[in-house]
Amino acid sequence: MAGQKMLKFTQVERDMPEKRAPNLRNQDFDEIYAEYAAVKAEEQASRCSQCGVPYCQTHCPLHNNIPDWLRLTAEGRLQEAYEVSQATNTFPEICGRICPQDRLCEGNCVIEQSGHGTVTIGSVEKYITDTAWENGWVKPIQPYQERTESVGIIGAGPGGLAAADVLRRQGVQVTIYDRYDRAGGLLTYGIPGFKLEKDVVMRRNEQLEKGGVAFVLNCNVGEDISFEEIREKHDAVMIATGVYKTRDLQAPGSGAEGIVRAIDFLTASNRKSFGDAVPEFDNGDLNAEGKRVVVIGGGDTAMDCVRTAVRQGATSVKCLYRRDRDNMPGSQREVQNAEEEGVEFVWLSAPKGFTGDTVDGVMVQQMRLGAPDATGRRMPEVIEGSDYIEEADLVIKALGFEPEDLPTLWGVPELEVTRWGTVKADFNTGATGLPGVYAVGDIVRGASLVVWAIKDGRDAAQAMLAYLNGAAAVAAE
Repeated sequence: MAGQKMLKFTQVERDMPEKRAPNLRNQDFDEIYAEYAAVKAEEQASRCSQCGVPYCQTHCPLHNNIPDWLRLTAEGRLQEAYEVSQATNTFPEICGRICPQDRLCEGNCVIEQSGHGTVTIGSVEKYITDTAWENGWVKPIQPYQERTESVGIIGAGPGGLAAADVLRRQGVQVTIYDRYDRAGGLLTYGIPGFKLEKDVVMRRNEQLEKGGVAFVLNCNVGEDISFEEIREKHDAVMIATGVYKTRDLQAPGSGAEGIVRAIDFLTASNRKSFGDAVPEFDNGDLNAEGKRVVVIGGGDTAMDCVRTAVRQGATSVKCLYRRDRDNMPGSQREVQNAEEEGVEFVWLSAPKGFTGDTVDGVMVQQMRLGAPDATGRRMPEVIEGSDYIEEADLVIKALGFEPEDLPTLWGVPELEVTRWGTVKADFNTGATGLPGVYAVGDIVRGASLVVWAIKDGRDAAQAMLAYLNGAAAVAAE
């Protein structure tokens, strides 16, 4: 019976794909996890308990049908598993690699809570879609019928690309405008190759292009083309720019040379991996080789920076975070990987200032955790008289991102924003106060996860289809 292939969590232990040894993987930017073999993927998928109420699914922003594609994988029905996975997720092979499964699906696995170790959902998800690509099951989009209506999408990150996929499958003409020379947004230039190899992103871009999505790259809205021109060209517009403005440090010496933004550091590194000419890397400004590196921050971007610096050949890499390990926002799995690769975490520490015209040290003040704030997290408090200097040749600010002032940059004062500067939009449909204009992803939520941007893009695309259908019906009357 097919059912006997499941419920094996009491006999089969959790087993992640093998990780390359730290002293090997910290020398390059290749992904650190090996691929499952077919037998191992089937074995690990068979550990799913097929819950009546699957918490893994309810805690996934996309509500992926995880138990269904795990069962199909366990039964060796991989093409069907891929089709079920693709039905709810535009980029399952990307989510399988970079989603913080320990906080989402796997972190809410019922068998994990019963002490048997979570199902390796992310690794199986990656395996299914990588197998689909290898076997030619992933096809360019072919709409049953083309439509005359067109949509302009500003931003080629995960939200914009996911929306483009949904809209093209319904025959809508889609044009994506992006400031960079390659599509993908932070998937391309923000996330390092050891978490997401770039050919994985490029093949999705090519699939969309072959499916009829038009890309207008190296295009800065507000400079190369106005927002109003885009509105005039298209029947509806989506804003999916993400958030790129770096939160800054207001501390003595913060303007010194050698203090750089995380996004600049990561973009330079990723451009080098493409073989691009990157003067700021070659002259050493955005290159950690031979330097004592201090990264400030505790999120996933900080983890990307410390692990990149190790691979570039830094003499030492330290991460300063003002809370402790249990209260940091970044993935615990990423912290473990970083520690294995030689990164030192300096918990309960915050920068007070910087020394040197070209930075040579960080003035650090030690902290302790006090009473909880409104969110329930304990607030860091300064321990008086505990200051010291942490020597550094390169300081990387990974303090999070804020939205750019789009109404001013684009000359659209009527585009409403919240008090945080994010675009005001309906959280279910993405509709803004401007007719036919939608917004999705981080520009609405603030800095968040790729999987939420994919969900927002898919949901808003459905709302845009309803809007286009309504406009078409009125025009036909």
